[in-house]
Amino acid sequence: MFALGQMSRSFVHDFRNILAVISAGLNLAKRHESDVALSSRFLAGAQEGVDRGLRMTARLLDFASGHDCEVQAANVNDALRQLQTLLRYAVGPDIRIVLQFDQDVPNFDFDLPQFNAAIMNLVVNARDAMPDGGSIHISTGLVFQAASQGPTSRSYVRVRVRDGGMGMTADVRRRILDPFFTTKAGTGTGLGLPQVDNFVRQAGGFMRIDTALGVGSTFDLFFPYDAIPWEERKTISHLL
Repeated sequence: MFALGQMSRSFVHDFRNILAVISAGLNLAKRHESDVALSSRFLAGAQEGVDRGLRMTARLLDFASGHDCEVQAANVNDALRQLQTLLRYAVGPDIRIVLQFDQDVPNFDFDLPQFNAAIMNLVVNARDAMPDGGSIHISTGLVFQAASQGPTSRSYVRVRVRDGGMGMTADVRRRILDPFFTTKAGTGTGLGLPQVDNFVRQAGGFMRIDTALGVGSTFDLFFPYDAIPWEERKTISHLL
């Protein structure tokens, strides 16, 4: 029952992010209604948010019916390109999204809707850490971990989300992955970063957080892309 309640709260948290994107698109379309081309672009972004919301509810119904997660071979560069419009609506006009892709990043198996939700959570957190505006940098790359650095040699796709916000204190950093812990009193659920961490672990990877008060935060998501069957990844993630 606790797990079901936690999953429901996580769904509501992610769905609220989608609703914020839809609202932003509609408001921008209304503000620029005299410019048909620009208004149509904002409406298209809002429609994309609606479509993603529909897919989220469909996945919740699948979960309730006992269906497996939506794992498929995909490319994180392509996923981020398709997500960037929603990300820009989510952060608003005062924050710039900067994308930098390693074109050699390979395809690998992962849950695409969960990946999108994870990136949205990280970007929304970065936005909230920069109330006066700024830039959020999202990049991809390849990383090789030698056996001397961990239990085995392995190749990873790294997705990095970096902001120049307020950063975290040591106490907040220690508790940031605790379910329901939040620094956003009255508005936060404390489920955004735990969702990100759980998703990456389910993919057999891990997350690293580098933060300093007054400097900003960097979140690195590492996904193994070598030949590891999906069903075996959950068993190895705790070793990393």
